[in-house]
Amino acid sequence: MNTTAKMEQTEVLRVKLEVLRHEHRDLDEAIAALHERGAADMLTLKRLKKQKLFLKDQITQLEDRILPDIIA
Repeated sequence: MNTTAKMEQTEVLRVKLEVLRHEHRDLDEAIAALHERGAADMLTLKRLKKQKLFLKDQITQLEDRILPDIIA
């Protein structure tokens, strides 16, 4: 893979990463709002928290692909 293609791939990963971070923040805000209202059922909260955790895992994987651990 040439340098230009690798740079383009990295930029695509960065955009995906930002989208996932935005979704993660939105879920965090939704969970907080449901807690504040006190009207949320536990099943809905559990599903939202599970989805948030899944997004966090995806964020971590993308971050590792963009900046891999290099043991010096």
